[in-house]
Amino acid sequence: MVGLQEAPRCEIEVNYNQFGANPPPEMNPVEDYFVQNNENSGSPLLYNPSSPQNSPGSESSTNAKPDHMNRASDLLMAVSIGAGLNKNKIIEQAVEAMEELFKLAIMGEPLWQHNGNGGMETLNGFQYLREFGSFDATMEQIMRMVEVGEPQCFISSDCNCNFDQDVPSSFSKLNFEPLNIETSRETAFVEMNPMNIVQLLMDTKQWATTFYSIVSRTTLLGVILENVDGSYNGVLQVMSAEFHQRTPLIPARQCYFARYCKKHTNGTWGVVDVSLENLFPYPQVQFRRRPSGCVIQEVGNRGSKVTWIEHVEVDNRSLHPLLRPIVSSGFAFSAKRWIATINRHCQWLTTSTARTAPTTDGVLIPQEGRESLLKLAEKMTKNFFNNINSCSENVWSGLPQNFAAQDVRLRYGNILKVPGKPSGNIVIFTTSIQIPVPMEVLFDFLRHERTRNRWDLLSNQRHVRELVYVSNGENPKNRVSIMQVNSSPNKIEILYLQESYTDETGSYIVYAPMDIMAMSKILNGGNQKFVSILPSGFSIMPDKAPGQGDGAVGSILTLAFQSVDRLSNKEYMPQSTLKIIDAILSTTVASIKDAMLFGIRY
Repeated sequence: MVGLQEAPRCEIEVNYNQFGANPPPEMNPVEDYFVQNNENSGSPLLYNPSSPQNSPGSESSTNAKPDHMNRASDLLMAVSIGAGLNKNKIIEQAVEAMEELFKLAIMGEPLWQHNGNGGMETLNGFQYLREFGSFDATMEQIMRMVEVGEPQCFISSDCNCNFDQDVPSSFSKLNFEPLNIETSRETAFVEMNPMNIVQLLMDTKQWATTFYSIVSRTTLLGVILENVDGSYNGVLQVMSAEFHQRTPLIPARQCYFARYCKKHTNGTWGVVDVSLENLFPYPQVQFRRRPSGCVIQEVGNRGSKVTWIEHVEVDNRSLHPLLRPIVSSGFAFSAKRWIATINRHCQWLTTSTARTAPTTDGVLIPQEGRESLLKLAEKMTKNFFNNINSCSENVWSGLPQNFAAQDVRLRYGNILKVPGKPSGNIVIFTTSIQIPVPMEVLFDFLRHERTRNRWDLLSNQRHVRELVYVSNGENPKNRVSIMQVNSSPNKIEILYLQESYTDETGSYIVYAPMDIMAMSKILNGGNQKFVSILPSGFSIMPDKAPGQGDGAVGSILTLAFQSVDRLSNKEYMPQSTLKIIDAILSTTVASIKDAMLFGIRY
């Protein structure tokens, strides 16, 4: 058995003067955030686990609000009524979309161009119109007007298609507002065979589970075409989905689309999405998927060559100015991000099935303990991503203007129920800031044990040690760790479960305080489903796309914390709690900024 020495109950003294707030008579909110979360972590939960199925009407999220499904219900009804005509329209559009996807996958310059030095591939707008103009009547009309030099409206500055070559001066007035066009293409090797990738994409539950850092919610509305031999070749289904980034400052993107899978004669598979809003019009469309998806080719026995294409129209008018450059470039929701996510999934599968090996300190975790630890870390990270995005289920509000922290968003999560303890409301609060240092510098500072006491209020003036870690993939910085915080050599105050991960599209550090007994059970193969966990952490993304504009690429840091508050409810939050939220965020932000300013590194 793996054993951890149990410490006495953690007693933490908080200096309220440094926070500019007085403790309320009934509760100490800062202590509740730090200590009570420790007490609640690792206790059995009173809940009913759900298992959504991949069948029409099922969802990957169990808390979807009925009013957010009205459009899906309307679309499902439209597909059902007059089935022959509507299904034929969907089939025709899906077949055309698949043809376009394969052309986009194999064509090179001048249709596709690299943006800047090391930048991603994006479509040349004019070349696209010349090649695919007949697919969309509006595009065909625009192309004719361009060729004869007729004056138009102004091109959206947010469009990342390249319209700069051979552009008549009068074309500078072309306008695609309010929907801006984002395009990208990425080709990479994926350590998974084509059939498994196809299944991962066509099974809505697997798709949402694999891409949980991108997909907030998905619903299978209906199957238009099925394949009688049980494979996905020729399958056409209608779906809805919400796509998000790891910050509430970027609006989620929701659409309804057909997903079509086709195996071609050379053994190459294609999976394409195309929005159905033009077939079933709906007012105030804010997001459409033009033919997007991936082409998958088998590479020996080891894996697949995947070419991923993202081609969307989106209303970016409500974007926060801080995020506008990275989102409008197309990088935030790019094909590169989808490829990075599926590769992370493959790494995770390899890690979770690998044989146990001792850590650098010689600590050996049993195979069952390793699997439980990784599953708990995955649960923690999924929870974190679900908490901080802007999907329709997450209703955010802000702090009053007289507080120090800027652009704060807060909301209530679910009520935490732990046997033997009073239930409490979970409060989630977050902010995003720009820091002029590269992503990797900020990531290393926040993830490493040596620098944790520079920003973590609980670790301040305490010794932090990484007890155990499990690496995920070839990058040693991508790992699941158990962190121990000591106030003295023989006194363990806190255990943290932490996952850190980075790739070229972004980074995250997610952690949660853990009860010592609960951690011991997990390390000996205990069931992670019955461990409550309240994750906090950081999400990092570049402040602009590589090759975009002048100057170095900096970072956008999103901080997010959770606490259990037994005084607040959805109608009321005490002023004292608001002050503590403000203090935690502003103090943490100031600590990180000061460390980066003075060049403190791990």
